[in-house]
Amino acid sequence: MESPRQCLQMNAVSLPGISKFLQPLTCLFVLLSAAYLTAGETPDAADEQFTLKVLPLLQTKCFGCHGTDPQDIRGEYNMLSRAGLLAGGESGEPSLIPGNPEQSSLYQAVLWEGLEMPPKENDRLTDEETKQIRQWIAAGAPWPSLERQTQIHKSAAAVAVKEDGRIVSTSGGTSAEWTNRRYQPADLWAFEQVRPASDLLPEEVSANAAIDYFINQKLVEADLSPAAEASPRQLIIRASYDLTGLPPAPSEIDDFIAAYSRDTEQAWEALIDRLLASPRYGEHWGRHWLDVTRYADTGGMSNDFERSNMWRYRDYVIRAFNNDKPYQEFIIEQLAGDELADRSVAKRTGGDRKTVHQAQLAGKYTDQEAEWIIATGFLRLGPWDNAMVEPDAARQMYLDDLVNITGQTFLAQTLRCCKCHDHKFDPIPTRDYYRIYAAFSPTHMAERPVPLLSCENRDGFENGKAHVERMLQFAVQEKNRLIQKREDAARAWFREHDLPYKNEAERRDLPDDKKPPRHVGLDHVEQGQLKVREQDEWIWTRRLERYQPMAQSVFNAERYTMPWNGARKLRIKRKPAKQKVVNHILTGGALEARGDVVQPGVLSAVSIPADSSTANSGLITAATEGRRTELARRIAHPDNGLTTRAIVNRIWQYHFGTGLAANANNFGAKGAKPTHPELLDWLAGDFVMHGWRIKRLHRQIMLSEVYRRSSIPVDSQQLTQTDPNNRLLSCFPRRRLSAEELRDGILKITGELVQSAGGVPVMPEINMEVALQPRMIQFSLAPAYQPSPTPAERNRRTIYSYHVRGQADPFTELFNQPNPNESCELRESAAVTPQVFTLLNSDQMIDRSIAFALRLQQEHATLPEQVNRAFRLALGRSASEQERSRLKQYVTDMREYHADVVPEPNRYPQTITRSLVEEFSGQPFEYQEILPVFTHYLSDKKPADVSTETRALADLCLLLFNSNEFMYVE
Repeated sequence: MESPRQCLQMNAVSLPGISKFLQPLTCLFVLLSAAYLTAGETPDAADEQFTLKVLPLLQTKCFGCHGTDPQDIRGEYNMLSRAGLLAGGESGEPSLIPGNPEQSSLYQAVLWEGLEMPPKENDRLTDEETKQIRQWIAAGAPWPSLERQTQIHKSAAAVAVKEDGRIVSTSGGTSAEWTNRRYQPADLWAFEQVRPASDLLPEEVSANAAIDYFINQKLVEADLSPAAEASPRQLIIRASYDLTGLPPAPSEIDDFIAAYSRDTEQAWEALIDRLLASPRYGEHWGRHWLDVTRYADTGGMSNDFERSNMWRYRDYVIRAFNNDKPYQEFIIEQLAGDELADRSVAKRTGGDRKTVHQAQLAGKYTDQEAEWIIATGFLRLGPWDNAMVEPDAARQMYLDDLVNITGQTFLAQTLRCCKCHDHKFDPIPTRDYYRIYAAFSPTHMAERPVPLLSCENRDGFENGKAHVERMLQFAVQEKNRLIQKREDAARAWFREHDLPYKNEAERRDLPDDKKPPRHVGLDHVEQGQLKVREQDEWIWTRRLERYQPMAQSVFNAERYTMPWNGARKLRIKRKPAKQKVVNHILTGGALEARGDVVQPGVLSAVSIPADSSTANSGLITAATEGRRTELARRIAHPDNGLTTRAIVNRIWQYHFGTGLAANANNFGAKGAKPTHPELLDWLAGDFVMHGWRIKRLHRQIMLSEVYRRSSIPVDSQQLTQTDPNNRLLSCFPRRRLSAEELRDGILKITGELVQSAGGVPVMPEINMEVALQPRMIQFSLAPAYQPSPTPAERNRRTIYSYHVRGQADPFTELFNQPNPNESCELRESAAVTPQVFTLLNSDQMIDRSIAFALRLQQEHATLPEQVNRAFRLALGRSASEQERSRLKQYVTDMREYHADVVPEPNRYPQTITRSLVEEFSGQPFEYQEILPVFTHYLSDKKPADVSTETRALADLCLLLFNSNEFMYVE
């Protein structure tokens, strides 16, 4: 366990090599320093300035190149002592003239006048830091002894709050300087306790008016006028996209406008309640959560193997939002759901640990227990593959990922910074990083047997499984054919050498002269084909698991031997533990550099009452079972301001485009400070007080006047000058549709969207060149992307699409669907030229435009009616007389154009020839890949399938889909 000494705040400066320079000259330096003190200064003040301000600067900015490594001292300039500064570098001239900063080349260098030190712009000293250097030199550049420095640190540490900042109590850094470092109060806002509502909101302001009170207060200070209320049409479109990610139907708009005219508040509240109750709400807000947690159906990296049952975690998230699961429970289930299930099994069976382990292997769980285990899919979402990686390094890679994603997702902290050193800007020592690392250290990955829930959608299981079995059968047949040829040749070789035949496994360890060549009987083409077929067999066998009652999850064990092919198959296998696993600080993040022993724990800067299992508020249980549960309960503690601020900030961000604190994954000193800190605290406190309910928070935000404001400012010129980024929210921020809103919204408008309740991923049609292009994986090519065979499967919501790390859908990627390898705190919304070409020319948009035209022709007979219906469906309003007239003429013109154009019919390949280079010979070879999905493929209507009139009307539909009015939410 951690020793008491390790947890103390150490005060002695530890700097390699410094004492040999200091000790002989200490008395002389003190005397010399006193002679240069400026008026009003005392030796104590100058010593303190050096010890607390200047020396840490030199250590951070200078010593790395000028002294820390005796074998590599740049410019022969050793800065580890005053003597070294007086001696200077290779020029032989002193860099330090005590009492005269202007003549000191050290001071001129940090000003970047002449020399530029430190040389990197990012490391350049601030004005305040250069001022400290100047004052120190002017005071005679004193360099007190180690003993004196220790006294100064002790005295400083005794006073927690001073003018230059505040010391934060933590578990202690790797140096006294870090442990006793002072922070500006403004940088610690997220670590403070959430202030009570009584300290934030005047008594005369009701809770219902709190949001408007805080926002309007800032507007008054900035002399900005709030925008008028948006129109009812704008409000229902805004609310529908915000809560469901889909546009409202024309009839819904009409009904809302009528109700709004009768009773504004009742109509608005009823609309919000209806949208929150829709199953589409969980699909949309679940996608926001999956952005943060990095959801994908494959593991990424060199093999990108499928995580075949990850869809169950996706559906768990959607259910959690739809059922308004308290966020506190949502946290605990994702971090420790398997431990909750284990305790439940033990309680209902009266069994011991052995009984629990038997249940894990058999998958005998209640629906609630199964739900908890599925939730821990969160712990399996990061990219990971142990191919060609040493077991310990692969294990570290996984645990590092868990620590970092837990910090970003739930605490809005970038803990990755602390893996190698104490945090440079925030009160998070590397000891805390490895305490959380220790909390996860008994956690091991596994695909576990978990019964399918009654609420889980099994549509498509039969057809999907049949397709996978067909692909597997082909791979196995081809593999067996090649193996048979090889073994026939091997038998002939053994006969020729008068030796008994041995199969491949039996002859593997024989001497070379006692066995045939490795690929006997196969040329380089067949050798390459065999490797491809073996890889294909692994891939399709793995994919069959998506139809089995299994879950991507974890289990606890002291010891576990990870298989070499862990990314392909992981199961629960316990290894008897001879001794407890001991966790250490890994100096510099290196496995070989073990430092202090650490116990499991949490962030020590966040003051949370200790649980019963430990008296230390920074530590949690050291038992193998229950570490993650205690960690999760500390994270989800009502007093943890990091957690509560993080989630309300995320919800606010998805409504207004930017959080009250703009960096939703980083509440540290380098993250953006909140624009309305009082509002953020009030929302966080109110959120906890009312049961951690996210739907209630939506309601609060959307019932405010702030949310209902028009996107048109009162005075755009004043807004540009005073608040150019609209952070004060004088008007509603206009935003572009996300990738999913764009695709799903178009499908709803065309009438093609198929609503469903989750289930195995579907394969939408993507750009065929991308679908069929070769995609390298280790030693082979991945199978081609084959879309689902029917529109009923392909046209489900985007959240249900198959999400491959190594092969993004080019359409959704272009419109900023995030890379799942990193947590996405906020999607990019930049408009780039390829988006324009895609919206106008891509097969996907042409197909949707044809489908839209067919719907219009089915619903209305005349062109004017079709034009107006198109506006109603796409833009939520009727076309003006001018628009109807111009677009009627446009369609007429396009009919003439299409009359002279004969589109080519679309053809889908049923096989494809691949080319690779054989690993050992270096020679190219080819092989055939089958595409059976296209044998009976029901394609979308293409230009060649429809009339001239339909193609002309489709051009009008394409025009509307490209309009800003459609692409942006006002």
